[in-house]
Amino acid sequence: MKLPRNIDAQQLIKALQKYVYQPSRQAGSHLRLTTQQNGQHHITIPNHDPLRIGTLNTILTEVAQHLEISKQELIERLF
Repeated sequence: MKLPRNIDAQQLIKALQKYVYQPSRQAGSHLRLTTQQNGQHHITIPNHDPLRIGTLNTILTEVAQHLEISKQELIERLF
């Protein structure tokens, strides 16, 4: 499955809530999400519409590594 091309920050945040990522703070146009699942993990998401494909790819790669699943599996579960 390919990465979706028109995902904005709010859609990604809502999707990541399936893995217990919750907004922990905001600095300007960047939101920081934190999860306690599999140990504490933080990711930063720019509040853009849409997210750039490279930015989305990097965020999903980091989340997949933390959850110890493949990026492809994560994409299928989220979208």
